[in-house]
Amino acid sequence: MQYNAAFNPSGGAAIVGLGMTEMTREYSYSATGLAGIAVKRALDDAGLKKEEIDGLFINAGVTNSISTPLQTSLGFRDLKLLNHMNAAGSTAGQMVQFASLAIQAGMASYVVCVFADDPLKPGTSAGAAYGGTNNHSTGMASLPASYGFFSGANTSYALAARRHMGLYGTTQDQLGAVAVSTRAWATMNPAAMQRKPMTLDDYHGSRWIVEPFHLLDCTLVSNGAVAVIVAASEQARDLKQPPVYIAGMGQGHPGNPRQAGYENEVNTGARIARDTAYSMAGVGPDDIDIRELYDCYTYTTLVTLEDYGFCEKGEGGAFVEDGRLGPGGSHPTNTGGGQLSGYYMWGMTPVSEAVIQTRGHAGERQVQKRDHVLVSTQGGILDWHSTLILSPNADAGTRN
Repeated sequence: MQYNAAFNPSGGAAIVGLGMTEMTREYSYSATGLAGIAVKRALDDAGLKKEEIDGLFINAGVTNSISTPLQTSLGFRDLKLLNHMNAAGSTAGQMVQFASLAIQAGMASYVVCVFADDPLKPGTSAGAAYGGTNNHSTGMASLPASYGFFSGANTSYALAARRHMGLYGTTQDQLGAVAVSTRAWATMNPAAMQRKPMTLDDYHGSRWIVEPFHLLDCTLVSNGAVAVIVAASEQARDLKQPPVYIAGMGQGHPGNPRQAGYENEVNTGARIARDTAYSMAGVGPDDIDIRELYDCYTYTTLVTLEDYGFCEKGEGGAFVEDGRLGPGGSHPTNTGGGQLSGYYMWGMTPVSEAVIQTRGHAGERQVQKRDHVLVSTQGGILDWHSTLILSPNADAGTRN
């Protein structure tokens, strides 16, 4: 089913401001403080005043320490639009989508979308921040742990990757190729947290987390914040930065009862989200110039590429192993280092890099052809997906 062409939102709104804090493992500001810095930088980037903002969407990270009272902390008054949203890592894309729709419906003029988190506090390890390892359940709930399946994302994603390996013959080297390609991009990104060059041998030499995942298969953990500002296209053209037009968008939430007969871990909601986004933008996989994908694990990149149609199901391993994702490759992907080597701001990691690339502001790592930039944000264990297709061109998409 395609989107309703009677209301065509393609190209009607644009991202006009981007603000980012430094990404760090040190604790210096609370999530509220980090959000304030990112929002101030986004306002300065767009050339807007605080008083002009009339919409605010908030996404808290794992610490969940910010919510709607952030409005008061940021000094926003008389907002027409406010929400605290949480569909995990897919929220960033969803915030931009709902901001675009609300603006075109006349509900607001300038909407700030902000993510902030401070999981790394003194004495807290990255594993403790995201581990979720409460394995003291009783009764039926204790069965997974008794078989070695402990709670937390690492175990669940590792099982998904192992299933893909069993079904399609995906190899450890192919997962490693994803990690190597993202690190190659990160070496050119001043904002990236891991910039030391990496080889496939380095990848294999990193310690095991949960097989088949080495340390270098897994996302970073970061303290920081990212904010973007969305406005109508007509207003966007008069602001400081080149507009980043929202040519297409879509969501996909298949539901996952985690029972026999369901294969959500190898057939994700990106298959649903892509159809709406591609149709709205009037493009297909061959028209996408840059891919900014949610890459909490190397496997996530591989299966997402399949489900957006860049290769057939089961061919993701072969697709990534020849270097086509890295600098100079035919399918530049996660060009800032992604979450594996860049920084982990949930879905704001791919959103922020997509804005930078679409504007043409990426410096050494800039991909020259950037007419259509795909952004994929996802949450849960490959459960919730949100897609954006961004463009520097005002006539992108099917609106005009």
